Amino acid sequence: MLCLIDGDLVAYRCAATCKEDDPVDVALYRVDKLIREIIEAADCEEYQVWLTGSNNFRKEINPNYKANRKDMVPPVYLQDSREFLVTEHGAKLAHNMEADDMLGINQTDGTIIASLDKDLLMIPGKHFNWIKQIFGDYTVVTEEMGWKHFWKQMLIGDTSDNIKGVAGLGPVKAGRLIDPLETNEECMEAVLSKYDDHDRFLINANCLWIMRSMDSIWHKDLGLTLPNELQQEQDRLSKSIMSVREST
Repeated sequence: MLCLIDGDLVAYRCAATCKEDDPVDVALYRVDKLIREIIEAADCEEYQVWLTGSNNFRKEINPNYKANRKDMVPPVYLQDSREFLVTEHGAKLAHNMEADDMLGINQTDGTIIASLDKDLLMIPGKHFNWIKQIFGDYTVVTEEMGWKHFWKQMLIGDTSDNIKGVAGLGPVKAGRLIDPLETNEECMEAVLSKYDDHDRFLINANCLWIMRSMDSIWHKDLGLTLPNELQQEQDRLSKSIMSVREST
């Protein structure tokens, strides 16, 4: 089995454990150790590490995406840790998108995603959380679990990425609304009814959705036909998204 590793989290968490007066080798040792521990615990023969590279189509359609992080000071050895993953572990850069997208695109029956990011639980298949599942157990996400997770995220939002959901709806209330529903059409209708702004609904959907293919767009992946009042704006957003993804 191939382990798809979220290199962004590995690099950040290992770099963040170091003090400014620690030698850089401390961070690199911890990166190397964590990668090897993940592979062993996930019981994988091969692995592939992905890092977020330059540009991001989400920022093209939502300038406030992750804007809450702009004043955060990164760990001192973050860039060294990222470069170490590239040179020593063959990490690949996800340009014009995020590492999460490349994990989603590469997920198959023969892979397992290793990450701590709950957003990735909208991707069907095997998932390994290296903190919660330290003994090699993993979570299997079905297709239905995946799209219901997405719709719940649409209601809850994502504070870490500066995406505002519906005021007053947390995980429990979102679950009560989405879990009984049986189709994506029902979910879209229920979620859309909670939004007071159709444009914000579409921007959130395009930002929260994790890609399944290089031309992935959320409503097409879900097999949805959008209401007329949404389709024109989604077409405009899709055009902007694809122009960024296809840029070099």
